Amino acid sequence: MKNREIENGRDEMVIDGGNAVPEGLNLNYFKVYYGKLFPHADIQKWMSYGNDGKHPGCDHTYFGRREFSFTLENDIYLRFQSFNSASELENSIKEKCPVKIDIGPVYSVDPAKRHAYAQTGDNVFTPVERELVFDIDMTDYDDVRYCCSGADVCLDCWPLMTIAIKIIDTALRDDFGFNHILWVYSGRRGVHCWVCDARARRLTNEQRAAIADYFRVYKGNENNHKKVSLTGHVLHPFLVRSYNEVLKNYFEMKLLPTQKLFSTEERYEKILEMIPDESVISELRGKWQDNKRSSKEDINIVRWEQLKHMLQSGNKKVQGLRRCVEEIVFSFTYPRLDMEVSKHMNHLLKAPFCVHPKTGRVCVPIDPNKCEEFDPTTVPTLSKLLEELNMGGVRQEVEDGEWDGTSLGNSIRFFRSSFLQPLLKSCKEEIESSYNTKLQRSKNTLSW
Repeated sequence: MKNREIENGRDEMVIDGGNAVPEGLNLNYFKVYYGKLFPHADIQKWMSYGNDGKHPGCDHTYFGRREFSFTLENDIYLRFQSFNSASELENSIKEKCPVKIDIGPVYSVDPAKRHAYAQTGDNVFTPVERELVFDIDMTDYDDVRYCCSGADVCLDCWPLMTIAIKIIDTALRDDFGFNHILWVYSGRRGVHCWVCDARARRLTNEQRAAIADYFRVYKGNENNHKKVSLTGHVLHPFLVRSYNEVLKNYFEMKLLPTQKLFSTEERYEKILEMIPDESVISELRGKWQDNKRSSKEDINIVRWEQLKHMLQSGNKKVQGLRRCVEEIVFSFTYPRLDMEVSKHMNHLLKAPFCVHPKTGRVCVPIDPNKCEEFDPTTVPTLSKLLEELNMGGVRQEVEDGEWDGTSLGNSIRFFRSSFLQPLLKSCKEEIESSYNTKLQRSKNTLSW
């Protein structure tokens, strides 16, 4: 990997390893997409958090201190891009035509001019705000899914992402009191979460790490047989709720039959290794190695019921073994977060409505209340959108662009109505309240 400074003072990083644009995705397609469909103004409104109005309480430097990074054709990587308006952002995107756009933090000073500031004193170049973000990637589940591996996903393993959205979204709202949460499909194999409440954006790295750690249950590695260890006599209420409301049902109804977790000796041995009692392991192994089946029931469900019965009934009903059933379910279903993404304020995350350069799929928002209906295989693709534009023929330019007549329309409408509008209303109320408080303090000071 090579780094070099270029003339305009911004960082350019050229990554060895070929072209960023895959075969079949023409760069001209991106130009049309950014020219007609990408919601530049919505992204700018979101990233301004109400600081783009005429209210005297607005911080008009706010949006200009936000870092954007562009990945261009031939893997040229531009960091520390910054813009003062929606039109500047739009013009730069149209001109540079990035195959990927990442969003970073709001810095103490304009990131494009960071070299002009001393690194000591009041003007230190440092991140001061950043959404609390989560990144969940299907590749981290490769040891518990048998339908796909690596970057591939299908409708048999996608429920793992649905589980993650349901559990994390509920906890962020109910346990931490956050309201403005955006879930986005990564365009290929996972999901991203943006927590945008003012309180979340101002968290320190230590506070972010504490929240990330709240979700940490998956603690093993490839050398451990037991990757989840649920310690203590009583489970945390968050884990109890997750198990009862989401994990147990998804494990038994979706993953057990589709992933065929007990269908072969190799697969069930992996589960038996999680049981800390040799006599139980031996008894179950004996039953399962005898392949005679008297019923037409799914062998995966039959064997799971046998395992539960052995661990949870009769003289086996001791705390350690009973908890083992829950640990198996957690091992196969519980969200696996990239912890480092959530812990650090300066992490970059792909912008919503980007086009994934490998798949051509648009990174569309996901409704957490209907996430079980989300199908990654039907997400709008760049080629499909251009086809829809062509089929629409030549028509009058509309104020918002031409997305309304395409399959991207529902995603942009959802982004605006369910996320952006409530967020901006809250931001404006906060700006007004903060301004009035400062005004009142000023009056109180003068009255003395």
